[in-house]
Amino acid sequence: MTPIRHSVLTLALLGSMLNARAGTLAQFHLRLGDILVELYDADKPVTVSNFINYVHSGRYQDMFLHRWEHGFVVQGGGFWITNRQTANAQFAAVQTFGDITNEYNTGHIYSNLYGTIAMARVGGQTNSASSQWFFNLGTNSFLDTVDGGFTVFGHVVAGTNTLDHFNTGQGLWFDNSLQDPLSELPVLSPTPTFEDLVYADISLPSPVKLQIHVGTDGARALSWNSLSNLVHNLEFAPSLKASWQTLVSTNGTGATIEVKDLTPAISERFYRVRVQ
Repeated sequence: MTPIRHSVLTLALLGSMLNARAGTLAQFHLRLGDILVELYDADKPVTVSNFINYVHSGRYQDMFLHRWEHGFVVQGGGFWITNRQTANAQFAAVQTFGDITNEYNTGHIYSNLYGTIAMARVGGQTNSASSQWFFNLGTNSFLDTVDGGFTVFGHVVAGTNTLDHFNTGQGLWFDNSLQDPLSELPVLSPTPTFEDLVYADISLPSPVKLQIHVGTDGARALSWNSLSNLVHNLEFAPSLKASWQTLVSTNGTGATIEVKDLTPAISERFYRVRVQ
């Protein structure tokens, strides 16, 4: 940490969940709630880069979760709706960039445990992952030994309550009227329309960065980029050994949050942003 004016020091933290090697954050926006995922850029570079390419390219736009098995997985990245919210809406397959190399044994090896995200692929074909991925809804470590292992490339750091909807079934139904690969389709109504699909809008928010400026009035102006639909706690302490106290709690919108601390700037304070 580097001191700034009047010995004010800053910390920008995502609770205690992310460390110095924290990877890219991916936020999945569902009608059921948001899921925040940390991706393993350092350990699974090809897989993470591939996923990010799909997000940036727009090929996941109007994409929905198309496979759901209680206690096992919920899967997406394979299908989207063309002409959404029109009379001409139709199912379509996500256009892929081609297959990628399986990275299960690359870098640190991560098991297919609850709350992890892994690449889906064709059965029996190790290097066949492309656009599809799944969230593990339980301990699926047996997937670690199937055809070279299913590559885990991230884990949920916030929003397990949203993920748990797919274990409890609360607010969800199956649409059994379609054929494979949509025969295990989760929907949000017992009489679903296209708008009752479980759409997954994915964004890649920047890591939280706290900035402090001391004005001519002596007040500290604090600002940071927020993560949407998550509670942000701006906390302070007179020293790193002291207890943290909450200055303000507010819901993130994805925009910059600005707060003033009117305590005289001559007094030393440490700050951090803790995201719940």
